[in-house]
Amino acid sequence: MSVTLDRLITWLATPSETEHLEFKEAKTQYSSIKLFKYCVALANEGGGHLILGVTDKPPRRVVGSQAFQNLEEIRAKLVSKLQIRVEVDELHHPDGRVLIFSVPARPKGAPLHIDGQYLMRAGEELVPMTADRLQAIFAEGQSNFEERIALGGLAAADVVRLLDSQSYFDLVRLPYPVDRQGVLERFSRERLIVKKGDRFSITNLGALLFAKDLGEFDLLSRKSVRVTTYEGLDKLTTLRDITGVKGYAVGYERLVDYVNSQIPANEVIGKALRESVPMYPEIAIRELVANALIHQDLEQTGGSVAIDIYANRLEISNPGVPCIEPDRFIDEYRSRNDRLTDLMRRLRICEEKGSGIDKVISSVEDYQLPPLDIRVGQARTTVVLFGHRSFNDMDRADKVRACYQHCSLRYVMTEKMTNQSLRERFALSTRQVDTASRIIRDTMDEGLIKLEDPQSSSKRYAKYIPYWA
Repeated sequence: MSVTLDRLITWLATPSETEHLEFKEAKTQYSSIKLFKYCVALANEGGGHLILGVTDKPPRRVVGSQAFQNLEEIRAKLVSKLQIRVEVDELHHPDGRVLIFSVPARPKGAPLHIDGQYLMRAGEELVPMTADRLQAIFAEGQSNFEERIALGGLAAADVVRLLDSQSYFDLVRLPYPVDRQGVLERFSRERLIVKKGDRFSITNLGALLFAKDLGEFDLLSRKSVRVTTYEGLDKLTTLRDITGVKGYAVGYERLVDYVNSQIPANEVIGKALRESVPMYPEIAIRELVANALIHQDLEQTGGSVAIDIYANRLEISNPGVPCIEPDRFIDEYRSRNDRLTDLMRRLRICEEKGSGIDKVISSVEDYQLPPLDIRVGQARTTVVLFGHRSFNDMDRADKVRACYQHCSLRYVMTEKMTNQSLRERFALSTRQVDTASRIIRDTMDEGLIKLEDPQSSSKRYAKYIPYWA
């Protein structure tokens, strides 16, 4: 399907380039080699669009490009060099000619390369794909990670010894079977185990969720959750460092309870009583821990879900980079580990699709905390919950991020952000209308929110929606 001018205008408004969107000015010409390399990187990351004739820094504007005048010739070269079909659209924008290269996703299990270079993007740079990423792509042609065998050649008694069957039936709220055969049949239907003859194999899914001790499964022992408590604001002094041994479903409640026990409490003095209030809302901790478990990259070796507790913040990280842009967590959803995610939902450990982050951000606002911070590295994703800070102690980036999250939360709740709702989010007085307006203006300048009705001249009654709405 051809790209339209309306679609281009929408892309121009995006606050930053993504793994699926790349802008280049290319006013007079553009290197064919660079074109091939960017197409390879985009294909390796699930496909996307390379746009020539547009400035690559926001606020973006069309400058026009004279590159690749013979479109049929460059289409043929792309097919010949990359062995994939890249669509090329030529748009005549009022400010100049724009070329859009629409790159399909690479074939499953087959990373693309150009002259032996397997490329991906890191920020604005093209870099060689990491060994872990290549390994994960090649593994796509194999069986799903959750369905692979963690331990095989077992007798029925070994299955019951290694997996916590009682916890499974408690979590699904079913009566425990009258005999072992009933347990094995249920586990087989859930694909927690596989039967062959009179022997059994435990799948990775079965072990990850219901192992009594993950150390019994050599290849999964490094996927145990690690919780580290530090004395101050850095890693210099460690107070406690523990690594869980139980499967995720079996140990989830105990894990959340332990994390809550390690978090400092804020002391609030009421009219007559002194009360200790948890620094972070429990619902936020529950959802973020569950998200880290179900969205981790299970193919990635040598890493596990980690929870780091500092005096002023809580960091929850998991192996792998997210499948969608972090600023779209609140309104979009894409599962990385379908079987694991489905069963965790049926066990009521995590929320329905996409609703968990809504609850996290809502609870953060209720506690008047700084906004959630989502940090994506080359191999890990980290979500940070901050302890309470006064409005004056938040910097501009904090306030912009809080404004965007508040606007997004209101939108998915079928409401709109206003100056008043933002003041309530920050606990500002009615005299601080200008302060809220300045934050809204800063967030609009970042391209994160926009006016619901651009034609309206009323600032007092203005309503705002996220940039993607």
